[in-house]
Formats: sequence, C-alpha cells, structure tokens
Amino acid sequence: MHDAERITLARLPSGVELETTIHTYGDGGGPTVYVQAAQHGREINGTELLRRLHGELLARQDDFSGTLVAVPVADPITFDRVSYTAPEALDSVNANMNRCWPGDEDGTLHERMAARLWEYAGEADAIVDLHTGGKAMLSHTVYLKGDAECRALAEAFDHDLLLAEAAGEDADAEWADRGFGGKLRVAATQAGIPTITPELAHNTELVEDAIDAGVAGMLEVLRHLDMLPGETAPTNATIARNHLGRVKAADSGLFHIDGDVELGDYVEPGDHVGAVYDPTTYGVLQEVTVDREGIVYSLEQEATVTAGATLVGVALLLEE
Repeated sequence: MHDAERITLARLPSGVELETTIHTYGDGGGPTVYVQAAQHGREINGTELLRRLHGELLARQDDFSGTLVAVPVADPITFDRVSYTAPEALDSVNANMNRCWPGDEDGTLHERMAARLWEYAGEADAIVDLHTGGKAMLSHTVYLKGDAECRALAEAFDHDLLLAEAAGEDADAEWADRGFGGKLRVAATQAGIPTITPELAHNTELVEDAIDAGVAGMLEVLRHLDMLPGETAPTNATIARNHLGRVKAADSGLFHIDGDVELGDYVEPGDHVGAVYDPTTYGVLQEVTVDREGIVYSLEQEATVTAGATLVGVALLLEE
C-alpha cells in the first residue's frame, strides 16, 4: 500500500546531493494523482497536510484504488531557508521554482529539480500543487480558467472561494509578462493533466483549520476520481476570476486600515479601505478605495508599504 523512496533532485557545487522523499500509495492500477507541497519553503501547511493524509490513507487502504504520489517537500533549498525563492548564488535565473515547469534536466538548479519531479508529475492523471498564501490572503483554490476538468477538481477540493486564472492568450499583458506559463499548474494543464493549486492559510505557521480543510479536500478529490468510495459533497463555493483587481500603493509610507472592508467581503467601487500616510509629516499620501466590484481575497496586513505594493486584491465574480 505504501512505499517511500528517497530521490536526488540535483547536486550543489560542493557535491552534496539535494534529496527529497517520494511517497507512493496504492497498487499501481486506476488513476494516478500527483500531489506536492513546499515548492516554496515558507509554505508548510501542505507538508503537514500530507503527513496527516498519510495516516488517513493507511487507515483506508482496503478501500483505496489507484495510485497517489505525494512529495511533502518539493524544494529542499527554500524549505531549509524558510524562504520563497532560492539564493541568487544557487539559481540566479530561476530563483522561483514555480516558474520553470516542466523543467530541464540540463538547465539551472531549479529547472533540474522540476524536471526530476516531472518524471512523476508528468505521468499523473491529475495534480494537486499545495501552496499557502499568507495572513493577508483568503484561503482559496486556483484552476485554469475555461478548463472543465480543472474546475471539477477545484470544486471537489472545495474551498469557499475558487479562482479561475487566465493564462496564455486569455491572460492580460501584466499576467503574461510575469512568466506564469512556467507554473506547475499551467504547464501541467497545458500538457493535458488537470491541475489545481489550493492556497492554504498562512506562511511559516501551521494553521489547524487550514490543515484539516486541506485533508478533507484531498479526500474529496480522491472520491471525485473514484479512488475512494463515496460521493463528493456539492460545493457552495464562490467562483471568481483571479488577479484582476489590484489596488496598489501610490507612494511609500504606512498603510492604516480604517474602513469596514475585511477579507472575504463583497465590495463595490469606491468602498473605503484606509489610507497611506507619511510617517514623518503625518500627511495623507493616498486614500485607499476599492476600484471594482468583487470579492476581497487579499488585504495587506503589514503596515509599512512601498510604492507599487498591492494593498487590496479583488477577485471578479464570474458569470455561471
């Protein structure tokens, strides 16, 4: 039912091998699901989720069919540094591992690591790439806009908010310029593998509610794919489009939230959020208001902000 394999992802200049562990569950028949966590080393709720899912699967092994491949630490470089990206000395080209899928076995360090994991992910029938947002972000699940199989996976995982993310020709210029085609979710979906990205609560800390919801979500995904018995529960999630509305800081200063807007709220243009002010002169530099209708899925909690930083993220509701 369960096998754990230690694999080498790449080598450091000193010759030290970068290793991680691949857990495989099932008998090799039926659908194969690939799930990974901690591609960004700060995002540890997915790692704990997979530890708890391990116990659930062993307890349900008589009812389990198909194959689950789980990687609790996809990027040991960033995990050990509790960081989002790798140091420039190790990968100055692809500091973010989630921009270079499906990787290159002859490429940079992160490209080689992605290529090694793609040997497993690329053979899957579905992929779940576990991430976490932060204290400023509402938990949600992202899928590729317009892909029915991805949406069905997202509905099975069933966060309260599902975000459809445009890519390729459907993406706006800013989105395309940021190289999101190299995300695991986008690369895998374009390769014909339905993929979702659940964003589970906070970075750097284990959040019990998020972990419990994540375990339940993974079990529902397995039921959806007929790998566990039972019907998936119907979703009541809000469906919205990802990353359309970003209210940014017009200048650097302190961001004081003094409005009634909170994470998860439905907002309309002109709703007051707060103000950015100069901490030395006390002058107000920017009155921060929402610029469009939708759901607030991110709201900056750190008061010290620099010009151009996103203060509020609003997801545009999609027509069913």
